Amino acid sequence: MSLPSFDPVSGYLPAGEHAALWSEIVDRFGWNPWRRSLLDGLDEAASLLGEAGCARVWLNGSFVTAKEVPEDFDAVWDTDGVDHDSLDPIFFQLDDGRAAQKRRLGGELFPNWLNRSSGSRFSEFFQQDRYGHAKGIVVFDPREVNA
Repeated sequence: MSLPSFDPVSGYLPAGEHAALWSEIVDRFGWNPWRRSLLDGLDEAASLLGEAGCARVWLNGSFVTAKEVPEDFDAVWDTDGVDHDSLDPIFFQLDDGRAAQKRRLGGELFPNWLNRSSGSRFSEFFQQDRYGHAKGIVVFDPREVNA
């Protein structure tokens, strides 16, 4: 697997889903101390999701762009096959702008449910920026993060 280059104008990955190994994500998106600290939180989140049986996470937002200092990361997790009873409750704390998730993990994580405003699943909704322009997102298997 190999992640494509950022578009030189938009700073986005090319449109679509780009599969990556965890090691590729760390190498590609952890180029400064702030980004590495966000990866630490994503590592914790992915480990918890993987332990509960989650097999797919979509990573998006400014974290997967050329932006030097993204505010946080945004991710969507696949609910198929997940043991919801064993999943840390943090993944269902979506109130208050996901403040609890941001404090603990450094980013926001949404279950891949339907987005009310668009009518599409979050994994599809996040493949466009706020202006409707297509952008790429990264897909990985959280079970391999600490394997």
